[in-house]
Amino acid sequence: MAEQVIRLRSEEEAIKLYGNMDEHLRYAEDRFRVKVSARNFRLRIVGKADGVEQAVRYFQSELDLIRGRSLKSLGHLGELPHSGGLERRDGKIHFVHKGKEIRPKTPHQERYLQAVLDNDIVFSIGPAGTGKTFLAMALAIYYLRARKLSRIVLTRPAVEAGESLGFLPGDYFAKINPYLRPLYDALYEMMEFDEASRLIERGVIEVAPLAYMRGRTLNDAFIILDEAQNTTRAQMKMFLTRLGATAKAVITGDITQIDLGVGTRSGLLEAQDILKGIRGIKFSYLTHQDVVRHKLVQSIINAYEKFTQKG
Repeated sequence: MAEQVIRLRSEEEAIKLYGNMDEHLRYAEDRFRVKVSARNFRLRIVGKADGVEQAVRYFQSELDLIRGRSLKSLGHLGELPHSGGLERRDGKIHFVHKGKEIRPKTPHQERYLQAVLDNDIVFSIGPAGTGKTFLAMALAIYYLRARKLSRIVLTRPAVEAGESLGFLPGDYFAKINPYLRPLYDALYEMMEFDEASRLIERGVIEVAPLAYMRGRTLNDAFIILDEAQNTTRAQMKMFLTRLGATAKAVITGDITQIDLGVGTRSGLLEAQDILKGIRGIKFSYLTHQDVVRHKLVQSIINAYEKFTQKG
């Protein structure tokens, strides 16, 4: 067994390094299979030599950021253990999650990612299959693993697409779970199931229906509101006013697939009219040319657009 001690300078430094309810310490224990204890501004790390060494590098990287010796470029964050590997090659953004390379495949997707890096609130509007939620999830996991934000909140409205929620079996949670399934699918694409389950259990990652955001203040979080075309005006305003001082939000939606009742205007459509031009809020638009699903999806979207225009 190996042991190393990291000495901290102040209570403020310790609070930032340990995280809310010591969540950063627990993260290091899970990730590097070590035991971490903190007392009198001293961090004691015990375990197998390689795990202790990795944990020390992780905490030293965090201390460098806390003490103001910030890394000069996002690319260097790829050196942090399991940071999500965001880097730039040939001027383009790349990630590595679960050993797989994830990168924008079109100029619109590239501009979308850059918008999220540069702004605290980004609306991503486009048809199905353009990577709106997938790329937002890649960024959310990067921000979490790089310790730039301490949690991820994933939410979407539970609105029926021509089907009745009331006829589904089970209690309320069983009924709304199918509506949240796409968020879990995107999460598991980029994070191992066991790791994601641990983080969900600890509240580091939260997946919940939009109604559960009411009355809360979401600090130090990367928040994704999916299927935002199915929010009402009141729901959209409620969501946007949940953001705490240190939070980043991505709102995704497809304005061609609105499932609200007749006479109810989409909160996403209205947000375009109300919020454009506000500094720190960016609208990023994707089109059928950005579809990255099966090649027939692009043809289907084109066909529906032409049919709608005729009508």
